[in-house]
Amino acid sequence: MVFSSLAFLCVFLPVIFLLYVLLPSTRAKNGLLIVASLVFYAYGEPVYVVLLLISAALNWILGLLIGSRDGARADPGANSHAGARAGTGRRRTALIVAVIVNLGFLVVFKYSDWLVSLANTALGTRIAAPHLALPIGISFYTFQALSYVIDVYRGTCAPQRNFFKLLLFISLFFQLLAGPIIKYHEIEEQLSTRKVTARRVATGLRRFAVGLAKKALIAIPMAAVVNAIYAAPRTQVNIVVAWVAALAFLAQIYFDFSGYTDMAIGLASMFGFSYAENFDHPYISRSIREFWRRWHISLSSWFTTYLYIPLGGNRKGRVRAVINRFIVFTLCGLWHGADLTFLVWGFFQGFLMMLEELLPIRKLPKALGWFYAFLMVCLGFVVFRASSVAQALFMLRQMFAGFNFSHLSVARASWMLNPLTVAVFIVAIIASTPYARQLIDYLRARVRGLASAVRVASYAGALALFVLSFLSLSVGGYHPFIYFRF
Repeated sequence: MVFSSLAFLCVFLPVIFLLYVLLPSTRAKNGLLIVASLVFYAYGEPVYVVLLLISAALNWILGLLIGSRDGARADPGANSHAGARAGTGRRRTALIVAVIVNLGFLVVFKYSDWLVSLANTALGTRIAAPHLALPIGISFYTFQALSYVIDVYRGTCAPQRNFFKLLLFISLFFQLLAGPIIKYHEIEEQLSTRKVTARRVATGLRRFAVGLAKKALIAIPMAAVVNAIYAAPRTQVNIVVAWVAALAFLAQIYFDFSGYTDMAIGLASMFGFSYAENFDHPYISRSIREFWRRWHISLSSWFTTYLYIPLGGNRKGRVRAVINRFIVFTLCGLWHGADLTFLVWGFFQGFLMMLEELLPIRKLPKALGWFYAFLMVCLGFVVFRASSVAQALFMLRQMFAGFNFSHLSVARASWMLNPLTVAVFIVAIIASTPYARQLIDYLRARVRGLASAVRVASYAGALALFVLSFLSLSVGGYHPFIYFRF
């Protein structure tokens, strides 16, 4: 368990930011951020901060070995080609070790129980599962560490000689727990040189407030609806209730995850860093391929850069490209967790990508293309949310054949579709599209003096959202972000 929301907002963040601004040098600021990040991570899981430090140390050492290109220069009198081959072999070996070590951490802590269960089922054995607690954020910081060693191997960046700068990259509390997944070469220079300005701080605070509001005012109310329906007796789930659950979860997961991303990007801006966007209004997509260019962009980019392209990408023909995408999305599903539902969800995404490669789905009329993509995303997330494949199949069946209008099911539907839920749905629909923002930008560009008014209104609105979010969170309860468990 990490800091509570109110402790983070009222104590941790203000204290760290004030100290950060007062410190004179980037080196001192980096030291403060490392200490703050480790304290933040260790607050609820002190033992796993050791794992984080071990991961950073091993990747730092392996990065230095991979970055060593002096095999041919070690012995000037020796055959230079032989030396070069030896150096290349050593670098490749270090890279293989890095991949095995990083993925090994994931397998041990994230998949060991699942693998033992599968082995017991297949072989009839009774091996005891280790039941290790899952370190929060391990999937995210492991992928960041892998991006570093692979970038060094490819020559995209030089090996980081300073261990503490690499530790800072891996452990930054802004995105440590749930991303976005930052590639090392994207912020390499920022680890040494960055500037905090009043404008960046103000912009970061506004972005942070928007992200907090997404979580507190949309994701949490939607989560209450989703959790209640998925926990309800099956006799109370008819076609209306099932669709409410499916659509509410679409809102919950988007505003939960994009809200965390907004908060991370906002905090990064306050401390002088620049992070790339992780979401781009994914629910307006007109194909699954477009959806994945808009949803969790950092994960899609990571798999494209470090798996899809090395597999051959689309350079080896259409059939090979289809197979490569299928592999990538199946593994993407598995990355989300050791559960058959995630594997099926990833398999489904890969199937849809394959379908779009073979059929002219992208040539559909815009409205029909949007309906197809939205429906497929919705069905996929039903599987993603379910606690088992059996529950997923039940919910999917009820969405299309649940014509049960008993007293209990009608009462459940009436209770779920209360004025608050409907209002949150309306806000979620508006906030998930770019059209309101586009209208404001259009008017601002054409009406004299409106730009300043819009800027003032945006900061005032962010302050109002922050206050409302703070009041909502102060009611109590523990509402972790969905991606904390990944």
